[in-house]
Amino acid sequence: MKAFIVACLFAAMSVVLARPEHYTDRYDNVNLDEILDNKRLLEGYIKCILDEGKCSPDGKELKSHIKEALENYCEKCTDAQKSGTRRVIGHLINNEKGYWNQLTAKYDPERKYVVKYESELRKVSA
Repeated sequence: MKAFIVACLFAAMSVVLARPEHYTDRYDNVNLDEILDNKRLLEGYIKCILDEGKCSPDGKELKSHIKEALENYCEKCTDAQKSGTRRVIGHLINNEKGYWNQLTAKYDPERKYVVKYESELRKVSA
């Protein structure tokens, strides 16, 4: 019986240790300017994330990690993902308020996490 418990403990530890330290970097080279400057492309990604449309492979990957990344401030993100996240969120806050509000309502309805991003990334209007 003890051997079984020890084996289960080692199996559980190996699963925990095998989890990736970062999200995949497979899509780190996506051209964000092309997406943000093209309303049709941007809308496709937004609809994917909101479960209102089809998802590309990179859209599926993004959608699968949004909630966790939001909650842990992108702790498992690569540097490129952190930079890209700031650019995209900044763009949505400053230029696509409707989309930003829809995403916030879906992924952070209590607004526990987005307040940090909004105050950090909102442009100062002169």
